[in-house]
Amino acid sequence: MSALDVVAVVLLVAGCAFYGAGTVGLLRFPDVFTRLHALTKADNVGLFLVCLSMALLADGIRTVLLILLVWVSGLVTATTSATLLARHARSTVEGPS
Repeated sequence: MSALDVVAVVLLVAGCAFYGAGTVGLLRFPDVFTRLHALTKADNVGLFLVCLSMALLADGIRTVLLILLVWVSGLVTATTSATLLARHARSTVEGPS
C-alpha cells in the first residue's frame, strides 16, 4: 500500500466522520436553523474530503473533472435546499410578511 493510498483512506475516513457529525447535529440540535447549519457545513466538508480522496485515486483527468463536477453539484444543491428550507421555516415562525 503506497503513501497515496494511505492519504486517500485517511481523507475518506475523515469525510465519513464529518457526515456522521452532520447527522448527529441533525438529530440533536433543537431548532431547524441550527440543524440546517450543522448538516450543510458538515456535509459540504465531508463531500469535499470524500471527493478529494477519490480524485487522488483517479486514473485520469476526465475522472478528476467528473469528481469535481459532483462536488460542485453537491455544493449548489445543499446551498439551495438549505436556503429554501430556512426561508420557509422563518416565514412559518414569523408569519407571512
